[in-house]
Amino acid sequence: MRTMRAARLHAPGQPFQIETLPVPMPGPKDVLVKVSACGVVPNLKNVISNYTKRHPTLPARKLPAIYGLDAVGMVDQLGEEVQSVQAGDRVYINPALTCGSCKACRSNVPTNCPSFTFHGYFGFGPGSAPIFERYPYGGFGEYLIIPASNLVTLSDTVKDAEAVRLGYLGTAYSAIRKSNFEPGQTVLIDGVTGTLGVGAAMVALAMGASKVFGTGRNTAILEKVKAICPERVTTIQMPNEAAHDVVMRDTGGEGVHVVISAVGPGVPVDSTLNALQALARGGSLVNCGGLANTIPLDPLLMMRRQLQYKGSLWFSTDEAQMLADMVGSGVLDLSAFEHQPVPLNDINQALEDIDQRNGGFSNIFVTHA
Repeated sequence: MRTMRAARLHAPGQPFQIETLPVPMPGPKDVLVKVSACGVVPNLKNVISNYTKRHPTLPARKLPAIYGLDAVGMVDQLGEEVQSVQAGDRVYINPALTCGSCKACRSNVPTNCPSFTFHGYFGFGPGSAPIFERYPYGGFGEYLIIPASNLVTLSDTVKDAEAVRLGYLGTAYSAIRKSNFEPGQTVLIDGVTGTLGVGAAMVALAMGASKVFGTGRNTAILEKVKAICPERVTTIQMPNEAAHDVVMRDTGGEGVHVVISAVGPGVPVDSTLNALQALARGGSLVNCGGLANTIPLDPLLMMRRQLQYKGSLWFSTDEAQMLADMVGSGVLDLSAFEHQPVPLNDINQALEDIDQRNGGFSNIFVTHA
């Protein structure tokens, strides 16, 4: 029997323990992936400590459990019905698991599946429990099994350190696509200094935004965002400046075509309301962040200016493949990330280091080398 090393959580708020476990066997439509790297999600510390207490409607994972979202590796073994990949292929694993047979899944809108589940992270409803039973191993183990339909193939030009960020980048990419964005339009990223916000700025530039505005409070990180593309990026220092004022000044009073809300929990809704005011007529605000407070929208404003407010959850595997191909071709430049690889043995220290990260530019990930 083949064995592997993995970091398992045995109790909420306790350290991960490095253990030796059997290597799982793939089902007919699954693949076994030998993991080389896995992202350390900034919110993971909250998820493994008190997330289910703050969100009691979400199903708790059975412990002990192997976490790890955004894994990258090499296909090791194929299920008997798999034909789309070969052993030895480098892949990113889209962790969005679904039931595969409901109306949403049949319509190729997997994020609307009632059983939508983040592999290696948490679920959103009762349907997540059987999915975790079938796919219990996350990216903090040396091997995992996953449906072949969740694989994104990677070219040799995409580094592991870049691929582990596809979760956040894909979230931003899908949100921008849902806004009906067109090349040459303008975009405002509300919360541009965070992990999601920095990625959203990079993706918007790669998709052809003529101008990217970004709000934030950390002066040093705002300067780094500006440096990504000084001629096309304008940063907005909050609370000293208001997004609406800067945007209207720089667009001749037209406003931006798209707002992407990438702020995290606890941020006041004033930021989002001000960003909404910065939209041009017919514009869209798409929320893909973690804003948790109720927003008092003005329906007459929305009607008169034909504005849209949308929610966007994660992304499809097709979108992740498009994004990976953009990185591989050089269209999407990720060179500004500051990579911080961490050996699996140091996973607990990595969780502590998250609090000292350099905003959205820090890229902390576990390696199995």
